[in-house]
Amino acid sequence: MVAADASASVSTPQVADITRTAPRTLAQRVRYLSLWVIGAIAAAGVIVLAARGVTTLPGVPEFLDRHPGEYESPAHPEPGFPGWARWTHFLNFFFMVLIVRTGLLVRHQQKPPAFFAPKRGGKKVSIYLWLHTSIDLLWLLNGLVFVVLLFASGHWARIVPTSWEVFPNAASAMLQYLTLDWPTENGWVNYNSLQQIMYFMVVFIAAPLAAISGVRMSEWWPKHADRLNRIYPAPVARAIHFPVMLFFTLFVVVHVTLVLATGALRNLNHMFAGTDAVSWTGFAWFAGGLLVAAAATWAARPLILAPIAGVFGRVSER
Repeated sequence: MVAADASASVSTPQVADITRTAPRTLAQRVRYLSLWVIGAIAAAGVIVLAARGVTTLPGVPEFLDRHPGEYESPAHPEPGFPGWARWTHFLNFFFMVLIVRTGLLVRHQQKPPAFFAPKRGGKKVSIYLWLHTSIDLLWLLNGLVFVVLLFASGHWARIVPTSWEVFPNAASAMLQYLTLDWPTENGWVNYNSLQQIMYFMVVFIAAPLAAISGVRMSEWWPKHADRLNRIYPAPVARAIHFPVMLFFTLFVVVHVTLVLATGALRNLNHMFAGTDAVSWTGFAWFAGGLLVAAAATWAARPLILAPIAGVFGRVSER
């Protein structure tokens, strides 16, 4: 037995060394990324050709004529984007970038670099989890302000469907986007049906799902509430939370791509400069916002987080 144990103890590190995956070199990473880019371009080309083929099928041109991509809404909100909409829009993007960044840090961390504990006592958590939770609260507060002002100002009609016509028009708009023949729209006045459905999903479906699943997964959820935990088990929350984060990430990528591809200067002026003119003002604000978000993402490290977290609680290495 002793000999067997000794043999096992000697052979185990060798097995670990053999099975350990070596980190990719820079050249391997560039090659890997290049293959992904080429594959994405090829897939996009196939999708565009397939979509254009669909438009030639019997009945499809007539469908596109009947449903151009938008419908007449009974509510007519004031054109333009007020200051509160522009600021909450930017803060939503800013917080979402940090939420995704800190969420990935929490998901992949093995040994936290530092811990945070409330001043009045409470469970000690990793400093990344503290940051993730803190940004979550700010994101929810920003969203609450947005929803209240959305309904108070009458701008709710921009993103809340008011007719069943939204669905065939959304299908029409989707097909037009896929063919690269952009649907006629004027975002300063109203969104097309596909945009309306997507914005409605983000604000009223995805955001609440992210919130209720995040609360269930948080360290502050009552651990000994047996009945509550049976009604809403943690695996269900985890099954919701990560896909919702992927949805938000995909939405942001597609949203920004379409903003830049369908009239970048005018679209950026809408949400950053509050004007329907075509100028570089909105682009300058957009670029500044990207720099701020990138700087905040870079700053999400213990050396910078520790003094900030220390204002609200105790920070320690263990």
